[in-house]
Amino acid sequence: MRLVMMGTGPFAAPTFRALFDTPHEVVALVTQPPRPTHARGTPVESPLRPIAREHGTPIFDPESINTPESQEQLAKYAADLFVVADYGQILARETLALARLGGVNLHGSLLPRYRGAAPVAWAVFHGERESGVTVIHMTPQLDAGPCLAQLTTSIGSDETSFELEARLAELGAPLVCRTIDQLERGEVTHLPQDPALATKARRLRKSDGVIDWNRSAAAIKNQIRALEPWPRNFTFWHRVSGPPMRLIVGRCDVEATPSAGSPTAKPGSVIAVDDQALDILAGDGVLRVRELQPAGKRMLSAAEFARGYRIAAGEQFGPERP
Repeated sequence: MRLVMMGTGPFAAPTFRALFDTPHEVVALVTQPPRPTHARGTPVESPLRPIAREHGTPIFDPESINTPESQEQLAKYAADLFVVADYGQILARETLALARLGGVNLHGSLLPRYRGAAPVAWAVFHGERESGVTVIHMTPQLDAGPCLAQLTTSIGSDETSFELEARLAELGAPLVCRTIDQLERGEVTHLPQDPALATKARRLRKSDGVIDWNRSAAAIKNQIRALEPWPRNFTFWHRVSGPPMRLIVGRCDVEATPSAGSPTAKPGSVIAVDDQALDILAGDGVLRVRELQPAGKRMLSAAEFARGYRIAAGEQFGPERP
């Protein structure tokens, strides 16, 4: 079959590489135009572009895939199937119709759970113990098409969304290739998704990183794991002298009950400091913080931070303005 790959982010790269090891013909890569990471940044190249250049595959990067001009170019590829992963645009019904068999999409969740732009992060955020990948036959509705194939994997208790997404990308690549072969032979089963079981996984915002110390220690640890590598988490240390210091919390563990500190301490209070960690009281349990990163600095171990900044039990973490 003639395949057009549509992808932009790193989640799509293993699938794109795997397609060249199949008997099918990859006739083009459709990807997003290079965009700066911030207002004055240098445009960042999709990791799929070097793969396309290595194989001499044409690259098409329209601002919108659904304009008449883009659809005219897509029609020239005479694709049998669009293979989509981490592309960043929703394909209109008319665009999907330009491929003989429409499109398949690799999604980083066990659909119908976590439909949307950030399925891996929200699964980790909510403390899910397992995740997976799903290949769907695409419809114009976001991540709502019938399921063609699915694989499940456990989520490690310390695994970040960055680490999990990389694993899911590798897990999904051979699944996509097998599904394409089954589609070609007409052997695939279309399993409709149950809308009643659908949950949303919206795009992450910087504000999602604010740590609310009234939440449980386990929930805060999940938040810290989920928001790697972006937008990361943050809180403020309200020092005895000086303005609040913005901090990123790094590696941490959860303890069920405090082993020290005042019985009247409120969530966000430092209840103990030692060479291994800072113990911070949460709404339920204690977050044993092993790494902290001051704004603009490198990540420090708890021992380095305690020596350099002289934090002590009784001091408070929380929002910038209590």
